Amino acid sequence: MPEVGQRRVMGFDFGTRRIGIAVGQEMLGTAKPVAMLKARDGQPDWDEIAKVVEEWRPDLFVVGLPLNMDGTESEMCLRARKFGKRLHGRFHHPVEMVDERLSSFEAKGAVMARGGSRDFGTHGVDDLAAVIILETWFSA
Repeated sequence: MPEVGQRRVMGFDFGTRRIGIAVGQEMLGTAKPVAMLKARDGQPDWDEIAKVVEEWRPDLFVVGLPLNMDGTESEMCLRARKFGKRLHGRFHHPVEMVDERLSSFEAKGAVMARGGSRDFGTHGVDDLAAVIILETWFSA
């Protein structure tokens, strides 16, 4: 694995209907969206995730942890942690969790600011939220 600062990092915005994925270079501290995959009650198509992992070859995974506004953990935190453990088990890369409070809200605001669709049910922002999650991790 490359030394700290040189790693390619893949970020995930875990959700029950969609999972957003972004990738970035630790040295630059920036990320870009790469995929938004459907999920069924939080269960992704692991073959689709494997294709994205194979294409981008990350050294580390970062998964957003959807804490409540008061900092406590919710049911979704448990599910996101479980998703992170499954990523580690399948791909054998380290997984770090990062507070993702308001990442989806921020991503929606960015879409609206540039005149994009407000139909977030159809046109999700999960990949953009994954960018925000990854950039939050880079800046920590």
